[in-house]
Amino acid sequence: MRLHSNTVYGVVNAIDEIFNNQQYADKVIERTLKSNPKWGSRDRGFIAESAYEMVRWWRLINEVSPTDDLFHLFATYWLMQGNEVPPWREFDGIDVDKVKQRYEAISSRAILQSIPDWMDEMGSELLGDKWDDEINALNEQAQVVIRANSLKITREDLANRLKEDNIETFAPKGYRDALVLAKRQNIFRNPAFKEGLFEVQDASSQLVADALDVQPGMRVIDACAGAGGKSLHLAALMQNKGKILSMDVEEWKLKNTKLRARRNGISIIETKTIEGSKTIKRLKDSADRLLLDVPCSGMGVLRRNPDTKWKLSPESISNVRLIQQDILQGYSSMVKSGGVMIYATCSILPTENQMQVEQFLQSDKGQNFKLLEDQKVLAHESGFDGFYIAKLQRK
Repeated sequence: MRLHSNTVYGVVNAIDEIFNNQQYADKVIERTLKSNPKWGSRDRGFIAESAYEMVRWWRLINEVSPTDDLFHLFATYWLMQGNEVPPWREFDGIDVDKVKQRYEAISSRAILQSIPDWMDEMGSELLGDKWDDEINALNEQAQVVIRANSLKITREDLANRLKEDNIETFAPKGYRDALVLAKRQNIFRNPAFKEGLFEVQDASSQLVADALDVQPGMRVIDACAGAGGKSLHLAALMQNKGKILSMDVEEWKLKNTKLRARRNGISIIETKTIEGSKTIKRLKDSADRLLLDVPCSGMGVLRRNPDTKWKLSPESISNVRLIQQDILQGYSSMVKSGGVMIYATCSILPTENQMQVEQFLQSDKGQNFKLLEDQKVLAHESGFDGFYIAKLQRK
């Protein structure tokens, strides 16, 4: 593939923003693509993919590159993809043979998998023999998965509708509304999205609402709703009958939920900002179903958010575990006697998952609950994001 200087500069500027200005990769790439309306779909795809892949393999690229100059780092990444580097002034000093020799001399798993040493040690300690395959899977590019909005269309009809627009999909087994795109593309531009016929949602994430076992007419609380993806799924499973209270401590996230609900043809979602413990106390014993999709390390979604690798630390994971236990202890009172609560994370670490549930069940508040079942979803086994889903019932 032939390189063009304006798109290479686009990638290099994005990498500069991400690493030198500590910006989130998805936001930087979004801004970068908006900055030049003349870029066609191929150019935009090249910039987004190259930037994400450089973020993913950042440690390895830095080990192999002759210098830490951003253009040298790009050239090293480009050579590692099996491409040739053009004789540009920006690439002066790049010796192809030396890059190859430096790469072949690396034996450390942490460097080869491009993760911090502490992450490799933690993963190995907590996942044992499965860690090798898991980190390998988490370094692959994520597939684009969508969820058919069953209030408006069946999965089969959606697949046929997208096929008319030359978008090929396949239906993975075990996920009732999921379709996987055969080829990565910007699906948000498709008219079917604007009509509310689907949402972009990973297949593992779709298991969460399914596990809650909702029925039409129920009162459901999604207590860490964020932008509302799982609330939308719950509303579809409830046939838009009953009530869903989508809550979050961040008010701005909930604004997005309202917009998405309107597009999806959903009327049963009400949003509420959590302003403190009083908000929770007022809702005591009020929910048939309670979803706690808690903040987590994001270790299960590294292929989707590769910059997470460079933002996490052992301290940040310890801190998020305190938040998770606080949510379990504080929010569990909202579910009725006999009701069901789901505790979910997009992490693969047992310390954030089953060990948190065990700690809760052994506490005073946890005495009122029993664990019905849990699912440990690993990326290398499922082919999708890593997740954990525990289903508990209030006695």
